[in-house]
Amino acid sequence: MAESTPETGQGSGVTEQEATVPVPAAAGSGPISHAIFRLARLHRMFAGQLLRRIGLHPGQELVMMHLWELGPQRQIDLVRLMDSDAATMTRTVRRLEQAGFVRRRPSPTDKRASLIEPTTASHALRREVERVWSQLEDISTAGLSDDERADALATLERLEQNLVRAAAQPAEPNAEH
Repeated sequence: MAESTPETGQGSGVTEQEATVPVPAAAGSGPISHAIFRLARLHRMFAGQLLRRIGLHPGQELVMMHLWELGPQRQIDLVRLMDSDAATMTRTVRRLEQAGFVRRRPSPTDKRASLIEPTTASHALRREVERVWSQLEDISTAGLSDDERADALATLERLEQNLVRAAAQPAEPNAEH
């Protein structure tokens, strides 16, 4: 675990044992934002390790979860659903297709589009994905009580809603930062 140096950790409210990467002094005015960055990086790293064992990369399992839940989807609908971009989704679907977890079939309502659907082989993968997510949840929330887990979830949801609201606001012209 990387430690915060005295110069970079001062004033940030982060102790050496808590920081997983050095906390730059410039991040001192955004300790929650820096903590979110560190948490997201570590969460993705652990997710990647666990998912590689079942033949997936981070993000692919989320596409599969939506397909299992919603059934066949147009690729553009997956882009919107995942708040992704077309190029990333194209790569993700191509890799899932090469692995045998999804297939494309022509859309019955739009001749220009194809539907992405989970294959029979992906249904065994679903149990593995659920197991991985359960394991990731246990790692992430180890030592937290049920009340602390509920509080953490509520706080994360509120932070997300703050960002969703901010993203929906039109940018201020000529805003000085």
